[in-house]
Amino acid sequence: MPKINTILFDLDGTLVDTAPDMGGALNAVRIERGLEAMPLDNIRPHVSMGGPALITLGFNIDTDHPDHEPLRQRFLHHYSQQLASNSCLFSGMEELLQTLESRQLKWGIITNKPGWLTDPLLQELSLYHRSGCVVSGDTVEKAKPHPMPLLHACKIIQSEPEECLYVGDHERDIVAGNAAKMTTLAALWGYITETDNPDNWGADGQVSHSEQILDWVI
Repeated sequence: MPKINTILFDLDGTLVDTAPDMGGALNAVRIERGLEAMPLDNIRPHVSMGGPALITLGFNIDTDHPDHEPLRQRFLHHYSQQLASNSCLFSGMEELLQTLESRQLKWGIITNKPGWLTDPLLQELSLYHRSGCVVSGDTVEKAKPHPMPLLHACKIIQSEPEECLYVGDHERDIVAGNAAKMTTLAALWGYITETDNPDNWGADGQVSHSEQILDWVI
């Protein structure tokens, strides 16, 4: 098998802890509607599923409810104003990225977050220009769990899928990585709900700390 020389990361819940700002945006909308703020610990496990899931969580309404889309737009408004107020790399990630860079290993980001939110977030965190590629949820026609974003990342970063390791905290990340013929790792520090079972995702491995990712690369 080809040696892994490229590490690709999911964004929310894998590379960056965005829960404080996404949770803050959800609570801002709740407060606008006369509700109390939810504890961040209750919001955190759902952040990887994006804005629609957070609105469903925060207001107990399905996506077909007439209030869902207006509430989602208010959420996006608040979130766009505070993208990186409290978001930061997960513990050990900066050291990992520095190690990858010192070893001249390539790394990139593949997320379902739309580009108009992804790019400024990464710029504020000084990650955009360090990353070998940034593929957002609207960069190509399909989003994860489809493998298309991952294969597009390979073209940008000039690596074969078999040379890539994809790390994510949601089942769709592992499904997409496996479909793209990459090695996959489940990030157990991420936004995983009580009903999620990473053992059943089909990942090649699981990691509980970022430094363990190095065990999978050359």
